[in-house]
Amino acid sequence: MTPAAEIRAFFDKPTSTVTYLVFDPTTREAVVIDPVLDYDPATGEVDTGSVVAVLAEAERLRLKVGWALETHVHADHLSGAPYIKAKTGAKVGIGEHIADVQRIFRPIFNASDLVADGSDFDRLFKDGDRLRLGELEVEVIYTPGHTPADVSYRIGDAVFVGDTLFMPDYGTARADFPGGDARQLYRSIRKLLTMPGETRLFMCHDYKAPGRDAYAWETTVADQRLHSVHVSEGVSEDEFVAMRTARDATLPPPKLLLPSIQVNMRAGRFPPAEANGVRYLMIPVKERK
Repeated sequence: MTPAAEIRAFFDKPTSTVTYLVFDPTTREAVVIDPVLDYDPATGEVDTGSVVAVLAEAERLRLKVGWALETHVHADHLSGAPYIKAKTGAKVGIGEHIADVQRIFRPIFNASDLVADGSDFDRLFKDGDRLRLGELEVEVIYTPGHTPADVSYRIGDAVFVGDTLFMPDYGTARADFPGGDARQLYRSIRKLLTMPGETRLFMCHDYKAPGRDAYAWETTVADQRLHSVHVSEGVSEDEFVAMRTARDATLPPPKLLLPSIQVNMRAGRFPPAEANGVRYLMIPVKERK
């Protein structure tokens, strides 16, 4: 019998992000999903504390990290994938539609250094792609809607859904970023919820819904079907789109939106240094009318 994947979760409270270290207990081969690089927008300082903690656990468990997997271009934290690659030799992978995201945001940030073909990443995954994790297998599932490039990763009975879903008492991801689409999001969620009820779903974020005392990031397909405040059984696509559109209109931009997008669309690298040797992040200025 194939062993179940072992999973270690690391919650980053400043960004409400969960990073996962997932490994085959037999071969000790591992992947890291959605790693976080610490960033202080007030000072521009970056720190590797969060990703160092993940790698320290991997070393303690005698794991070989072969992949850093991104579910999408995050808008709320900077990626720690380059640090993992530098320390372990791991490859960095993301869904093939990253090129669409790069084409959208390249002109916004005047990112002339960026070739919008996904080549900053080591591998671009298509829907249905598979890669080995020791005796286990990672299946890539295309789940667009939050962004045009989202993927989920299925490893045995566990699915890492990125921002597509949140815990049942919190609902679903926003779909109002450029390239996002509430109808696509609904269909992606329904695809996930056709899986067996006991399938475990692991969230990329948790914001501790009102009335809940603790952060949580693991649920099941059955629990989402029965209890999701946005997409429980019986909620139609039109109802979901109307709800999601109205809700998104009230949401402020994520605090780290501007630095996150321009770093993460480059596979976690910062823009090239200017003539003075300093790297800068762009802040497009908009005049209020």
